[in-house]
Amino acid sequence: MQDTHEQPHSDSWLTLKHDADTGIESVSAHFKGHAYDPHDHDEVLLGVTQQGLQRFHCHRALHTSTPGRAILIEPGAVHDGHAPDAGGFTYAMLYIPQRWFSGMMDARGLGDISALGSAFRNTLTDDIALTQAIQQSFFALHHQEGRLARDQSLDQLLEILSTHIRQRPASALNDAQRQMYQVRDYLHERMGSDIRLDELAAWAGIDRFRLSRQFKNTFGLSPHAWLVRLRLRTARMLLAKGEDLAQVASLVGFADQSHMGRWFQRAYRLSPAAYQRQCTNVLS
Repeated sequence: MQDTHEQPHSDSWLTLKHDADTGIESVSAHFKGHAYDPHDHDEVLLGVTQQGLQRFHCHRALHTSTPGRAILIEPGAVHDGHAPDAGGFTYAMLYIPQRWFSGMMDARGLGDISALGSAFRNTLTDDIALTQAIQQSFFALHHQEGRLARDQSLDQLLEILSTHIRQRPASALNDAQRQMYQVRDYLHERMGSDIRLDELAAWAGIDRFRLSRQFKNTFGLSPHAWLVRLRLRTARMLLAKGEDLAQVASLVGFADQSHMGRWFQRAYRLSPAAYQRQCTNVLS
């Protein structure tokens, strides 16, 4: 594991560690005022507020987490963050890769929220057992307590977490939403291209204004905002593998390395170079 300390502002800090075996990232952070712009992750996010009020939008609702509450966010769920009080907030968070999560849940015959048809029952919960399981897993990973401690704490976490997963039938999607998922896939396939809105609308067979409205209704973001989030998520994956920063920026569709850096900093409160140093031995 590697870790780092970032201080975008003198009264904020963030420490991240990356577990090479599981791919899980553990983050401990404190923020005052604005914390994050709206963004999403490919990973399952499980966290606990440790101090202060942690306020954020997710699933088109405003949530306020208090100390001891557990935070559950699905892959692809757009969220932001800020501190409503002057003292700020402190939290611990696990970023769990979908592939690892799915494999572990399948092996236990449990629900898998990384699938499109599933979600957490609640974004915030006061389940004490779950809060303790998240914190125990966080400590095992973040403080490098050893593989046995890590494995047993994660097993316990997954067992408790399974009771918080709600399966949703695929039929819950209407025709307009299915079409927007196809548009999303089109953007994914052409992530590195400079796509025009008229091009996207012509491919979907609807006008650009209707497309923008329906896309936002389905995903909570405009097509451009969703594309930026996709580029950021993909950049994180490539940077964690040690890829060259400039090449990553070009590959995912940013104008240049500086352009990627500005968006990365806004979304994650880390520079791409700082993030890469936490995940690899590559010097940037």
